[in-house]
Amino acid sequence: MEIWINPACSKCRSALSLLDAEGADYTVRRYLEEVPTPDEIRAVLGRLGLEPWDITRTQEAAAKELGLKEWARDATARDRWIEALAAHPKLIQRPIITADDGTAVVARSEETVREALGRS
Repeated sequence: MEIWINPACSKCRSALSLLDAEGADYTVRRYLEEVPTPDEIRAVLGRLGLEPWDITRTQEAAAKELGLKEWARDATARDRWIEALAAHPKLIQRPIITADDGTAVVARSEETVREALGRS
């Protein structure tokens, strides 16, 4: 399993602590340093079963500068959102855990971290 984190994020640190406590085998991806490509974002969205606007941190300064709240949220705008996430990775909700069974979760709670553990 892989976990996308921002080390400054308390939810990410909590998820890592739980993974360690459970003895999970995982890889850390510091996604602000190793920025995901648009194709990687598409793949994670497919695993999550979500759309890009579902994992976008719309309160970030970059989101406000881009005017994301006014962007369409439909199939015609999907690529625009994905490109924005790739160009501004701080906008990506975190942490994201990709499980061994091909699924993924936005692991902002202990419950979702445990859900990912159950899938791996």
